[in-house]
Amino acid sequence: MIQSGETKPSFMPLELATPRIRQRALAGGGFILESEEPLGAHADHLGQLLQRQAERQPQTVFLAEKVPTGGWRKVSYGDAWDAARSIAQGLLDRGLDQSTPIAILSGNSIDHALLMLGGFVAGVPVTPVSVAYSLMSGDFAKVHHIVGLVKPRLIFAQGGGPFEKVLATLPKDIETITDISALRTTEPTPAADARFNAIRPDWVAKYLFTSGSTGLPKGVINTHRMLCSNQQAIAQIWPFLQKTPPVLLDWLPWNHTFGGNHNFNMVLRQGGTLYIDDGKPAPGLVDRTVANLSDVSPTIYFNVPAGYAMLIPHLEKDAALCERFFRRLQMIFYAGAALPPDLWARLEALSIRTLGKRVIMTSSWGSTETSPLATAAHYPIERAGVIGVPVPGVQLKFVPSGSKLEIRVKGPNVTPGYLGSEEQTRKAFDEDGFYCIGDAARLADESDPAKGVVFDGRTAEDFKLTTGTWVHVGGVRVAALAACSPLLQDAVVTGQDRSFIGLLAWASAAAKDIAPEELRRQIAEKLALHNKAQGGASSLKVQRVILLSEPPSIDANEITDKGYINQRATLERRHADVMRIYADPPASDVIAITD
Repeated sequence: MIQSGETKPSFMPLELATPRIRQRALAGGGFILESEEPLGAHADHLGQLLQRQAERQPQTVFLAEKVPTGGWRKVSYGDAWDAARSIAQGLLDRGLDQSTPIAILSGNSIDHALLMLGGFVAGVPVTPVSVAYSLMSGDFAKVHHIVGLVKPRLIFAQGGGPFEKVLATLPKDIETITDISALRTTEPTPAADARFNAIRPDWVAKYLFTSGSTGLPKGVINTHRMLCSNQQAIAQIWPFLQKTPPVLLDWLPWNHTFGGNHNFNMVLRQGGTLYIDDGKPAPGLVDRTVANLSDVSPTIYFNVPAGYAMLIPHLEKDAALCERFFRRLQMIFYAGAALPPDLWARLEALSIRTLGKRVIMTSSWGSTETSPLATAAHYPIERAGVIGVPVPGVQLKFVPSGSKLEIRVKGPNVTPGYLGSEEQTRKAFDEDGFYCIGDAARLADESDPAKGVVFDGRTAEDFKLTTGTWVHVGGVRVAALAACSPLLQDAVVTGQDRSFIGLLAWASAAAKDIAPEELRRQIAEKLALHNKAQGGASSLKVQRVILLSEPPSIDANEITDKGYINQRATLERRHADVMRIYADPPASDVIAITD
């Protein structure tokens, strides 16, 4: 790794748009940020993107998935367009339209993609549902909630078998299919062309459901305008995509905006190739990702920090795998949470060892409600936490909120609201029509907004200690996980209305062979060093830790299918553990850290 004070090698060359950012002060405090680059013209709907690629490059591979024999099933743009038109006709024959959506219970696959594309071509909204809601839930409450709200006319659960239990609990008047062969063999008629030509930008393309901090998930309306304008913004900030269409190996679920909107639609818009990764960052499943990387050298690699934490050890110990990974790689992209400094340094070291230069590592910021891209760091950055600048077409409003600045969003990429809830929609927007996302941010350089915005935590998660000192939860969590690396997988931060900070944490796979007493000793030692480096700042020091044995519960909203930990829901469900952190004297399994 690069040692402190050493000069780092240069970045691999990559054509990125130069940020040109305008800042305007607001009366009463705060300001507006926006790009000086106007948003260019874009497609009216996602079906047009598929049609254009089929006309331009019908033989180019669009989608690929692993088959049991070890090879890859591949579908070209021409084949995908033909299949989507047939499926669209099949949907029209069943009477489906904007008011009668499709729900998809099964995960990423070529058939899932073709049905989704058929919905786009037919003007029928698609609702991809987290697989975990069907296969990891005990009561199927979230599936029932989604089906009751969306009221689909057709439900797809590929293969049937694993989904039999949940399907048996759904209304019998909804048609259920386990394969799309009948839809694919439907002969398109002029009615399909007429519907395709009738689709307008404000028609609903998808309903995506957010995990939510508490309660049942909210249905976010995703229009064609939102998703097409977002892809136009990506095309403008990443001009290198026009010269090198993206090749992705991606596991990120399509029921989530990162995988289903940002990545899938980017491949479609740019005429690239998406290899569907049947692995994911979980014990045993990450090995599938490693095997797939033996076949595919991506041009951009997308993942969440937990995914990089599990992949990096394989790259470090296997030089051939590392060479294949970096062979064509132009960009490393992380999202969902800040990449811990140790993971950043290890990826950077692998890039330098393999290529002699640094592959650009970058991130963006947004949500399901913003398609998702609202900001992007389309320039080299040296550390995690910088979330970039507003992309073309997007305005950011910074509003004073206590000691921080709350960040809000307006643009064609922003949702018109939530399905079936006027109240939630009304509460989500301020008096000027900006979406209130609940995050805080600040300028990296007060004198130059083009240097970007730094994520400053969730305004709803931060709290005060009894001393009156504010604790910024996001920063504490990232710093503590980095200090304990590689022993902890994730953690939530405790301490509201208490005198000190604690953690409820889960040990990582790297710690599985360490005896419990020794693991607690090592964590205490690492956090003691961390605390010493903080000086007298009580808002940064972690004093006690409990290692949780029960994994986070998806039914209780503690974790999403992408592995994100929900701070609020976890603290509420684990209230007894929080109380044990603050009991005196601490129990033997509570790790007490001394400076």
